[in-house]
Amino acid sequence: MDRRIRLTVLRAASFLAACFLASLFLLAYPVYVIRPFRHQGTAELALALQVLRFRLPAMIAAAALAPVAALRLWRTARSRRTRALAVAAAAFVLACAALSRVNIYEQMFHPADRPEFVGTAGTRLAGTEKVLAVRIGDQARAYPVRSISYHHIVNDRLGGVPLAATY
Repeated sequence: MDRRIRLTVLRAASFLAACFLASLFLLAYPVYVIRPFRHQGTAELALALQVLRFRLPAMIAAAALAPVAALRLWRTARSRRTRALAVAAAAFVLACAALSRVNIYEQMFHPADRPEFVGTAGTRLAGTEKVLAVRIGDQARAYPVRSISYHHIVNDRLGGVPLAATY
């Protein structure tokens, strides 16, 4: 392979690798930092929120440029392995771009739409457990914070009045 072709392959492979790493970071870092039931440091949370802020245009750029780099590699590389890796890397970037549009937090924390209740005698609450209590007229409900913290919201009706209990 002459020097010019090697340089073209190296540039295209480097560019494709940069798109690959950027898309992986843009997808994984916010999910890693903002995941529930984990302490988040101020600096890492600020960075994750900035990544989310700029993720859409960055993913669009990576998704547009990765196939171009893969095509360049396909045309210049002679090795089947190199071509296969180029196609796989471009497909990975496109998959990351598609997955970045899914709000994983909505998938993880879906609202409780049909809560089930038991009488006070049938509850299994610890003595110090916190609840969110609501009374409308002569009816009352208590939502354990432990349950609400997982769902984040409970859609309910009490005394014919729709309510959303949230924590």
